[in-house]
Amino acid sequence: MLTQLFPKKEMDLAAFRADFPLFQRRIKNKPIIYFDNACMPLRPRQVVEKSNEYYYNFPGCAGRSNHKIAEEVEQAVHEARTEIAKFFGAEEKAVVFTKNCTEAINLVANSFPFQSGDVVLTTDKEHNSNLLPWLKLQKQGLIRHEHVDSTTTNEFSLEALERKLKEHNGKVKLVSMVFTSNLDGVTNPVKEIITMAHKYKAKVLLDCAQAVVSHEVKLKKLGADYMTVSAHKMLGPNGIGALISTSENLKLLNQFIVGGETVKDSNLDGSYVMEDIPERFEAGLQNYPGIIGLGEAVKYLERVGVENVHKQLVKLNQYVTDGLKDVPQICVLGPPEAAKRSGVFSFVLKGKKVHEVSLLLNNLHNIMVRSGAHCVHSWFNKPENKSSVFKDGTVRASFGFYNTLEEADVLVKAVKEIAKL
Repeated sequence: MLTQLFPKKEMDLAAFRADFPLFQRRIKNKPIIYFDNACMPLRPRQVVEKSNEYYYNFPGCAGRSNHKIAEEVEQAVHEARTEIAKFFGAEEKAVVFTKNCTEAINLVANSFPFQSGDVVLTTDKEHNSNLLPWLKLQKQGLIRHEHVDSTTTNEFSLEALERKLKEHNGKVKLVSMVFTSNLDGVTNPVKEIITMAHKYKAKVLLDCAQAVVSHEVKLKKLGADYMTVSAHKMLGPNGIGALISTSENLKLLNQFIVGGETVKDSNLDGSYVMEDIPERFEAGLQNYPGIIGLGEAVKYLERVGVENVHKQLVKLNQYVTDGLKDVPQICVLGPPEAAKRSGVFSFVLKGKKVHEVSLLLNNLHNIMVRSGAHCVHSWFNKPENKSSVFKDGTVRASFGFYNTLEEADVLVKAVKEIAKL
């Protein structure tokens, strides 16, 4: 009832853009149009300033000393962990800090109690971060890795997943899948995937790197067993990420990297006592300014509202999709509906190399996009894709909530100009 009386206000785009100094910069007397957000969104000044507080005011160690500065570090890290846990709907002690999403997935891969013959399922368009850890374990003979093929529009197939689960008859121990694809922006039906996997007694790991900024990602609400995130994908600092889980699921894991802070006691006779969770998984000196900055980033995202972010991304994608639909050379990767691709417009211009197109966009108009395989080489190397228009990768324009329709219009005109060259 209260939300009907006081609906959430539309976000003030101009006010939020003022938080990102890059928009004031000029190259060759032209503004920068930053459309490489799937790689790394920009950071608001609030996050940078919060991280710098550590270096300026209390640049010490947490958990090792009992002086005032150490206490302030510990308190700042504790407050950040609390904010992050709340944002992801998880227990505070079930947030494990890592360098990034890649390390978090590797932590699970190298710590999960797999037995000979166990199967791990992924999609056919996983980022290398959620593919190579499983290929490595398969090479070592520790697991078997298989993938679930997407539909002809590159969307997830629940029917194909169930066929795999039935085929392996209880041997699938982990379903490790991307939430939102960095390749084409498609969001998988994660709640249905989790429900189906649990029906067959498999645990679920979600790679949430791309989803966090524009989707509600709540561990308990989704029912996931493990979620991984990178701060640099969600307006936060580089070099910090997290594995988010439950106490019970973390207790299933063996220790991966051990050393300082991961034990309560150790002896030369070979015995040692593990720390409690999450500390047993957080080896060595931690990235304190990164953790503190990530805590500030989730607060900033809460102020913007993920529903507002998603709405803006779809609006921008729809504008570009409509604006370029009559260009005969263009082929867009993924479903034809812009809303299903969220903030990613991944395309090729027939007859032009993808790196050539991205360089022209940069050199002529300061439009910054990414070209290539986007760390999803395995999708492009599938036999049916190696002979398609996408065989050499795509040009990927990926939007942020702070981008404008005016910037999208510049992209549309620029692509049309390049198509005519």
